[in-house]
Amino acid sequence: MIYTGSADAFRKYTSPETFAGIVDDGDLCRMWQRCAKAYAERTAVVYDGASVTFAGLDSQAAGLRGAVAAAGCGLQDRVAVLCGNSIDFVRAFLAVVTAGCTAVVLPPHLDAGAVYGCCRLFGVKALVCQEALLPKCEVLKTQAPDIPVLTPDSAAAEAVSVREVSSADPCVIMFTGGTTGKSKGALLSHAAVTQGVMNGCYGIREIFGQRYLLALPLSHVFGLIRNLLTSLYTGSTLMICKSNQDLFRDIASFRPTVLVLVPALAEMALALSRKFGRNMLGADMRTVICGAAAVPQFLVEEYSKLGIDLFPGYGLTESANLVSGNPEPMNKPGSVGLPFPNQELRLVDGELWLRGRNMLTAYVGTEEKAWTEDQWFRTGDLARVDEDGFLYITGRTKEIIILDNAENISPAELEARFNELPCIQDSQVFEAAAEDGKHILALEVVLRASEAAKLGDDPKGTALQMLWEINRRQRPAEQVARIVIRDQDFERSPSMKIVRYKR
Repeated sequence: MIYTGSADAFRKYTSPETFAGIVDDGDLCRMWQRCAKAYAERTAVVYDGASVTFAGLDSQAAGLRGAVAAAGCGLQDRVAVLCGNSIDFVRAFLAVVTAGCTAVVLPPHLDAGAVYGCCRLFGVKALVCQEALLPKCEVLKTQAPDIPVLTPDSAAAEAVSVREVSSADPCVIMFTGGTTGKSKGALLSHAAVTQGVMNGCYGIREIFGQRYLLALPLSHVFGLIRNLLTSLYTGSTLMICKSNQDLFRDIASFRPTVLVLVPALAEMALALSRKFGRNMLGADMRTVICGAAAVPQFLVEEYSKLGIDLFPGYGLTESANLVSGNPEPMNKPGSVGLPFPNQELRLVDGELWLRGRNMLTAYVGTEEKAWTEDQWFRTGDLARVDEDGFLYITGRTKEIIILDNAENISPAELEARFNELPCIQDSQVFEAAAEDGKHILALEVVLRASEAAKLGDDPKGTALQMLWEINRRQRPAEQVARIVIRDQDFERSPSMKIVRYKR
């Protein structure tokens, strides 16, 4: 069965004015021209004590766009962007894309050798690099002097107008592990990116003219599309957090109304709110968009008590960020929501396949393909859809554990059942060896300190009893044989996902 995403499915969750304002510009160049004109005098970005209006940002991008053109970069040429989270990144990205070039977004943590390697691998014609990161360009300058290095302050004597592009033209290349975990570039078209930006608006009652705070890396699709570009699209103001160590200080001064977070950061904010007896996200906070990892129902419920709507979602770099969003998480716990428009979803042996306008054009830097001849992209995620059309992610195909009795176990699906306990913050189910050499299922958990404190004099003992009780209710093949409560958090990836134990 094929499930089709629909904008109308989100209409009832959004005010009529907001829904009518979600317009399709077709490409990022036309989107930026419209926004720069419509919101000219509004503040677009705030960073490190400085701010710039939409008109001012448009002017800065025009100067750099001229420098990109003067460097010999034309329509569809690839231009790398090497900038940390800053106004520099915003200016550089907009200039490159509106010059009709394809922005190759390089993570700022790359070393000089990797910067050179990526520029060669992706065939870039120029690089825009933040002043502070210029030492990372030394190998490039030596080994490839034909690739000019610009800075975000570079400007031609004459500004260059925004180029006309088609929706099918390439827009950006972003790093992804894909379905195999091997790093490569995902090439997204203008159509895919603009669809991704629009998807960030569905299901939220008021989304225009908000105050966003950015804590996610702009080199990640969640930070770039759902945080930066959706903020610009909606005429909102984006404050870029200089360091996550300053996150709550910036929240107190900027008073954002919308945050885009991974679950681990949402957990941290909630824990600090309880510790200090006040809402660390501020009295103006109304909406949290949460994704990039499984979102515990506990977070949805606790944020609701603070008067904040926390919306789980699901997406991939390859899908230009969001595939679905849950507009009613209190009524549909555990769901990543309804599919967004202009895409199709299909379940094949439990695996989620996607096809639509938002999907990548190709992988770059590899021969790998993850789609079928009829253009279905195989996500590697296990999923189900309920009777109301809400999507649930139940695990990863590559994480399936095959036991000695040939039973297939999805650890993520089993973990979700243990995570329903408020005292469990995170868990990991994995395959372990017993003393007799046979393979068993084991469980490790991290307690949520605020809830564990309510369990009495022996919180670990009480938590263990509760976990074993849940375990007894599972079918025999899914019962774990060992449970351990960890004293420290699990190892995590840069996107704050738990790093799974290797078998």
